[in-house]
Amino acid sequence: MSETTDTIFSKIIRREIPADIVYEDDLALAFKDVNPQAPVHILVIPKQPLAQLADAEPEDREILGHLLLVAKRIAQEVGLSNGYRVVINNGDDGGQTVDHLHLHILGGRQMKWPPG
Repeated sequence: MSETTDTIFSKIIRREIPADIVYEDDLALAFKDVNPQAPVHILVIPKQPLAQLADAEPEDREILGHLLLVAKRIAQEVGLSNGYRVVINNGDDGGQTVDHLHLHILGGRQMKWPPG
């Protein structure tokens, strides 16, 4: 994985900044977004930083798959049985504001298309 600069997510992983953590294992951490865009808005991040999806390499296959399975598990645990959206923003034009790969789980309401 490529390294990133020290980000707010790195500080959350190290518990230097508080977060409402909903899931944690050896590879990933998930917490509620502080600026939710839906009734359910949870971020899933790898503990080992990867700046953005565009930086992913074939050797990152395991963590990328793991993050999606974590997103599925969390969606089930929080009761998003009617559906949900998983979003990965990549780079400035993609709306990425933190240089640490993260998945947004959005649910609890009908999602619109196109999203933005």
